[in-house]
Amino acid sequence: MEVIGLRVITEAFAHAVEVVDARRPRAVSSRTGASYQPGIGPHPESQAVRLVTTEMAADQTFIGQLDVPYPGGGRQRCDWCLGAPPEWSWAIEVKMLRLMGDNNKLNDNMLMHILSPYPAHRSALTDCAKLAASGLGRQRAVMIYAFEYPDWPVAPAVEAFELLAARLVALGPRHAAPFQHLIHPVHRHGYVFGWEVGGPR
Repeated sequence: MEVIGLRVITEAFAHAVEVVDARRPRAVSSRTGASYQPGIGPHPESQAVRLVTTEMAADQTFIGQLDVPYPGGGRQRCDWCLGAPPEWSWAIEVKMLRLMGDNNKLNDNMLMHILSPYPAHRSALTDCAKLAASGLGRQRAVMIYAFEYPDWPVAPAVEAFELLAARLVALGPRHAAPFQHLIHPVHRHGYVFGWEVGGPR
């Protein structure tokens, strides 16, 4: 079976974001129990990834599994694997970049989830090193779905990630696909980015 390319996966993920968002899902605060405004934007990363990948799985091309254990018997798990075990076609770690909150206030610590060099933070950067050393999947990738705002473009954060990640692993070219016309008044549009992750530097 031919392995689907990362560009196609990235574009399909972005399309699924739009499809899921159009159903007006509502996230609920784990702290207060209050509902956020409708749309995929306020959902926590794990919930959003589950909603999007479930939508993608309706197309048999994107059958896979979430929370797949890494080899070696530890507690670490990979966000999303495509194909079938034991030799998954793709092992993909997914991260969210959402600099604003449901209330349109800045989330100052969000860049930590993308750029932190400390494994305990489980950032996109440390995911690269984890994937490169893991042997999980025939191919491996990091994806970031990023919401963009008028005063907070995503390009500087994405470029910073690429500079740092390329020092740790053989990082493939950037694939990007937009999502737009979302229903949330703050989280209106953005991009899905994907990079194949090769071996460690």
